[in-house]
Amino acid sequence: MRSVWSETVSPPSFPRLEKDVSVDVAVIGGGMAGVLCAALLRERGLECAVLEADRVGGGITANTTAVLSVQTETLNAERIRKQGFEAAKLLLDAERDAIGRFRAHAEKIPCELTVLPALTYSLCDAEKMKAEVNALRSLGLDATFTTDTPLPFPVAGAAQMPGTAQFHPLKFLYGMTNGLQIYEQTKVLRLDGTTAVTERARVNAKKIVVATHFPFINRHGLYFLKMYQKRSFVIACKGAKPLGCTIMDEAEDGVYLRSAGEFLLIGGGDRRPGKKGCGFDVPREFRQRYYPQAKEVRAWGNQDCVTLDDLPYIGPYRSGGKDVFVMTGFGGCGMTGSMIGASVLADELTGQKNRCAKLFDPSRRMKPLPLLRNGGEAVKDLLALRRPRCSHMGCALRWNPEEKSWDCPCHGSRFRANGRIIDNPATRGIQTKR
Repeated sequence: MRSVWSETVSPPSFPRLEKDVSVDVAVIGGGMAGVLCAALLRERGLECAVLEADRVGGGITANTTAVLSVQTETLNAERIRKQGFEAAKLLLDAERDAIGRFRAHAEKIPCELTVLPALTYSLCDAEKMKAEVNALRSLGLDATFTTDTPLPFPVAGAAQMPGTAQFHPLKFLYGMTNGLQIYEQTKVLRLDGTTAVTERARVNAKKIVVATHFPFINRHGLYFLKMYQKRSFVIACKGAKPLGCTIMDEAEDGVYLRSAGEFLLIGGGDRRPGKKGCGFDVPREFRQRYYPQAKEVRAWGNQDCVTLDDLPYIGPYRSGGKDVFVMTGFGGCGMTGSMIGASVLADELTGQKNRCAKLFDPSRRMKPLPLLRNGGEAVKDLLALRRPRCSHMGCALRWNPEEKSWDCPCHGSRFRANGRIIDNPATRGIQTKR
């Protein structure tokens, strides 16, 4: 189940770390977040080493739909209600700035970046979309309300947002690796202070950035309590007319769409890994109903880390920490969030003030009820009498017949049928028989 991005570009190759090195900053994780962070720090004169357990861009980044938007599952009207106007304004401004940074880099990196509007629609609630337009306009974005969309069915209303974009994530990522010190097949086993210990060597650094999608150090930060993973499912089809925009249904069980050259990408069926849900049935039924002339040619899944207050965690890994940093929890806005995270940490590590640092502080106070609910979800499968067990914290795994994997309902780790790890926070494989 490879994405259209993986099929349309040849990845660069980087060496395995075989001997000890010393750098200013060790960045753990070679996806979009880690590479961008290292690139921005290098621009500021810091020597960085990127440590990737597998291949650069081979995980979450390879499977994104690569939309650069100011809109995810949480409407901006809801952001204002939950976070307050100033926080919502800061977040929107950070997202717009991130898109601008992508556009600037794309002038030098051929990555099919296209600026086009984003549409969020409702099938039944025009007033909700009008309220969203009003919220966006109050935050400084020239949004408009419309019922005229390229969808093959009528909608009650849609919020149209200008200045968003889409791109080829791997072409962009590989372009950003130029000049970086990167080590592939270099798994970090543990941290000894600011020394990253790998299977063959050590990286002695002044600062550490953990950009591993889901943080892998359990003893600090309690990220397994204050965050969960959500899996989404995408199909790529041929034979559909280009949309001219990116599209998202505001409904919780809705779909999202974008064009990518000759492909129409349809995503949806979101669920927690290891939990029951519709999965690929949602985008496939949508295609069959509304784009019957289009033929499915690819299908894949991807995961997002979701925080309990819908704001990412960017900053010191633990309260009071000064040398180890983290960026995670970007929700459905992973590409934009990666640029935001890289920018915030580039400021943090070079002594510059960033307006968003306090907003994204990983040690911010969480409301107790969401924490209890999220913890309760994990406890059920931790106590379940099933095998195999997850190597992360011992939760009972569930077999995923669609993707032929063992999935952890507690924290989202995934393993191949043979026990080899696919997705963290687990850091080692499992023993399994089927």
